[in-house]
Amino acid sequence: MTPLLELEDIHFAYDGNIPALSSLSLSVEAGERVAVLGANGCGKSTLLKVVAGLLFPQKGRYRAFGREITERVLSHDPFGIYFRKELGIVFQNADAQLFNPTVRDDIAFGPLQLNESPDAVDRKVEEAIAAFGLGALADRPPFALSGGEKRKVALASVMVMSPRVLLLDEPTTGLDPRSSRALVDLVVAAEEQGTTVLTATHDLHIVPEIATRVIVFGENRRVLASGPPEMILADRELLLAANLLHLHRHRHEDSWHAHPHDHPDVAHHHGHASETDSPQGG
Repeated sequence: MTPLLELEDIHFAYDGNIPALSSLSLSVEAGERVAVLGANGCGKSTLLKVVAGLLFPQKGRYRAFGREITERVLSHDPFGIYFRKELGIVFQNADAQLFNPTVRDDIAFGPLQLNESPDAVDRKVEEAIAAFGLGALADRPPFALSGGEKRKVALASVMVMSPRVLLLDEPTTGLDPRSSRALVDLVVAAEEQGTTVLTATHDLHIVPEIATRVIVFGENRRVLASGPPEMILADRELLLAANLLHLHRHRHEDSWHAHPHDHPDVAHHHGHASETDSPQGG
């Protein structure tokens, strides 16, 4: 089968000389759930923008839905409209995509661009408001919402279009545990409906739930590894090399412990130093 999304030897640099992606090749099958892991600045957000047709590679080829994606192709109807409808992106900064007077208006914006009937738009908006639990917020201005509420509205404004592909850029960044849990549940629900989901994140906690395959970016903006979540998350050396774990030191009884960790749920690997050793050493 032809992959739904296929990137081959993609290169992209900002302003022509600030590298963001280098020799990237990646394919995603229909219905697949892929998490792209990497530290800040490794190119995850740039990858999503290329996939979304917001940036275009300076070298390499990108195909989606059986067509090669170029700026010229997306500027011509009807495929350009089809592409924008079937591929939705939720940015890391929700403020970048919430710009209407009310939450209801933001959710309605996409369907209105497709010239659907007012009744059809109203029906879709009300269904999205109910699905995302936004009834109490529907008539409030987006700028007055909390970070978690904005994320839910941004996701609703994309999912109301029923896209075949959903792109999520650091979806849990800055969220409290309850909001993060709610967002993950919404993403899982979308996946259960057959939506292809590509998530860029450095939050290792959510990966086992949102992904069936994990791709790890190194700080050189190249792919370090690819595999199932359980294999990737168990490889501490890989996660350290990708700057997804950091070295944590604390004193315990008469010795210093040094172990890489992300969050408490991640297993710790301990090394020991003598009482006289400095906690800055080793």
